[in-house]
Amino acid sequence: MLHAVIMAGGSGRRFWPKSREEKPKQLQNILGKRTMIQETLLRIKPFIDTNNILIITGNPHAEELKRQIPEIPDQNIIIEPVGRNTAPCIGLSALYIKRRDPYGIMAVLPSDHLIKDKGEFLNVLSVAKRVAEEEGYLITLGIRPERPETGYGYIQYGEEIVTIDNKRIFKVKRFIEKPKKEMAEEFLSSENYLWNSGMFIWKVDTILKMIEIHIPELWQGLMRIDNVISTRTPPRHAGAGSTDKERDIIGEVYSSIKGISIDYGIMEKAKGVVVIPCDLGWNDVGSWNSLIDVLPYNEDGNVVIGKHIGIDTTGSIIHNTPHKLIATIGIKDMIIIETEDALLICPRERGEDVKRLVEVIKEKGMNEYL
Repeated sequence: MLHAVIMAGGSGRRFWPKSREEKPKQLQNILGKRTMIQETLLRIKPFIDTNNILIITGNPHAEELKRQIPEIPDQNIIIEPVGRNTAPCIGLSALYIKRRDPYGIMAVLPSDHLIKDKGEFLNVLSVAKRVAEEEGYLITLGIRPERPETGYGYIQYGEEIVTIDNKRIFKVKRFIEKPKKEMAEEFLSSENYLWNSGMFIWKVDTILKMIEIHIPELWQGLMRIDNVISTRTPPRHAGAGSTDKERDIIGEVYSSIKGISIDYGIMEKAKGVVVIPCDLGWNDVGSWNSLIDVLPYNEDGNVVIGKHIGIDTTGSIIHNTPHKLIATIGIKDMIIIETEDALLICPRERGEDVKRLVEVIKEKGMNEYL
């Protein structure tokens, strides 16, 4: 049986001032009427029953998440006491799935990405499920690059393993961190490099075995948690139905383990890692700058949400509150974001630095703006 784990614990600092600690990017309607977590859920509901969809998040976001996606049972919401990157997040989720379905297949999905071709995504997910079930591979989805992007990680793939329903599956040769421009241009001109989407499919027992082999300190902590949850029948998830003992043990484990990504901890080291190249209309929507690639722009090349009047204003991203007007004259390639209590203005080429700006706000103790 296929289970989905939606990772919804990020802070979305590059989308400040709209994204805040109490209501980060995945809980905001950055791209349209629905929030990003709602769009993610809507995308997989035709293929995966909501009883088999787990959401893993942080405690500050749990109540708002429940409000936005009430169709997900409370017991399917897993709460991490503190963020420790993706490997602990995935490992903890795998424990709960294994209690329900020891031979289950697990699809790990970010909560805040855009996928325009939903039908093709479900087709790829179906093929990945078969490959995981029949072959036991660790599967990642790779996106065919459209430009020399320096903000994404890359996957280099090698020989073809098999073709299923016209989807070709390849061995992964290596994972590459975000490259410099020259290297990204080389990757684009080559035929065997893909963007790393951060989406994974595997057997739940396979990923737990890989954690045992490659991240033994995390494995030991997960076994402490497993000893607590394994005493309860039927199993319930960390969150509304958790026992105090379970919450205490999870808190103790998370206070002692190191944060590590699943890419670095497992995927770069494990054998049997394969990739399915995809054309999904995918974007990780990582910063304000990405809106130029995913939202319609006007005749001047501006992406505008809200009221705006401009003279000689081109190539800019302007996001406004409903009852205000932003007026601009003579600006080019700028980001202007207005909220009820803050205004961000910066060149588009400095869009990644919004994350640094949030750190400065935090250092100055201006927590009311976080």
